[in-house]
Amino acid sequence: MAILQIIALGIGGLVGFGLILAAWQSRREGDDRAAGWFLGLAPWLAVPWLVAGVATASWAPAFAAVLLAVSGLAILALLLPFGNPSSAPDPLGPTRLDERDTMFSRAELEPGSERFGAHYQRRPEQRAVDDAWRAAPGLLDVRAHLHHAVHFAAAEASFETVAALHPLVDGASAPEPVTLDPVAASRFLTGWARKLGACDARITRLESHHLYSTCGRGDRYDQPVDLDHRWALVFTVEMDKNSLDHAPTAPVVMESAQQYLAAGVIAVQLASLIRRLGWRARAHIDGNYQLCCPLVARDAGLGEIGRMGLLMTPALGPRVRLAVVTCDLPLVADSRRHDPTVADFCELCEKCADICPSGAVPWGLRDEVDGLRRWQIDQAACFGFWCETGTDCARCIQGCPFSHPDTWLHRPVRWLIRRSGPARWLALRADDLLYGRRPLSRPATGWLETTTEDSGLAPDRFSSDR
Repeated sequence: MAILQIIALGIGGLVGFGLILAAWQSRREGDDRAAGWFLGLAPWLAVPWLVAGVATASWAPAFAAVLLAVSGLAILALLLPFGNPSSAPDPLGPTRLDERDTMFSRAELEPGSERFGAHYQRRPEQRAVDDAWRAAPGLLDVRAHLHHAVHFAAAEASFETVAALHPLVDGASAPEPVTLDPVAASRFLTGWARKLGACDARITRLESHHLYSTCGRGDRYDQPVDLDHRWALVFTVEMDKNSLDHAPTAPVVMESAQQYLAAGVIAVQLASLIRRLGWRARAHIDGNYQLCCPLVARDAGLGEIGRMGLLMTPALGPRVRLAVVTCDLPLVADSRRHDPTVADFCELCEKCADICPSGAVPWGLRDEVDGLRRWQIDQAACFGFWCETGTDCARCIQGCPFSHPDTWLHRPVRWLIRRSGPARWLALRADDLLYGRRPLSRPATGWLETTTEDSGLAPDRFSSDR
């Protein structure tokens, strides 16, 4: 047997075994469609190699040589770093967002109140859209299309607990500051954040464009944001992939609320620690922010802002929640790890735009918005869908190719996506094949099943076109 045939035989065995292993891993991750595709592809991709390896005909060595040559060129095309966009980050832009213009602030306005009248005098163009929100059932409302008594109650319990943390986000500092080495202090705080449950934690200088110009929630409404802290520690917590696979039904809002709570607890602990060391510190958690968390996270190097307007992290994509602690304890900033391949992949993919039930995620290339090149989601359409269904949807997160679990099966793909343009094109085609262009919403099973009557929108609103 020629040496090329021996190599082909070995590759055939590895390909077959690898695809079976990938099917097993996909089944563990709950992706039955991907598992079926891997099993179905195993003979088609492995058999040519095995035939080239065991055939005794005179053409067998030449066939093995052709397979090796074609495969080698394909691998080379995926590994060579070409087709990559410029690595220079976009300018940050000086604009500060006004929290009063966010959908959460506007949804809290009470008709007939002084605050209500003042807002629509300032922003009359928002009135019609916001009135439509108010006419709809609302987030976690019993009249919502996807109402589920038990799941909604679980989400409300988490949000209620987050609200109970609000008085703890700030406080008095110990009278005598403890002097710490900035490098050691930074290492300890980010390490402790991970110990408390954060996936990743990094530090950046707090900049003006991170801050809201004016507060828009609760008793802070209308107050200008004049936070003068120098440093921001920002971290991520993971949202469970299996829970998000139920999007847009009620288990999604359960998971969202739970991770807002998890992030809030960590942030409050970190801020309390820093104040006990004699330095000013404030936690920024759900419903009590003075800044825009994704911008802080981007500048700290935790990821890039993607098409859907969320932070895209290297290991978990948009499947995270964020919290920030600002302080004046001297720290050391991490460098921004700008990755232009994220925006390049988002320009190619458009899967979140395709899957969005409300059409809120834009198609096409980025536009210049407030001095930045970015995508701008239609928050009115997005929040309007939330108000109808009662959940926070998350279909865009569910369908994102970056949202796959951080396992051995997906890490090489992420590495290749960062490596070259052809790899990004192939990864998207493979993702559509294996997982569907519009993945199905999974029904609640196991412990999520309850005896309460579930209501919901027509299933074909969330079905796959596969």
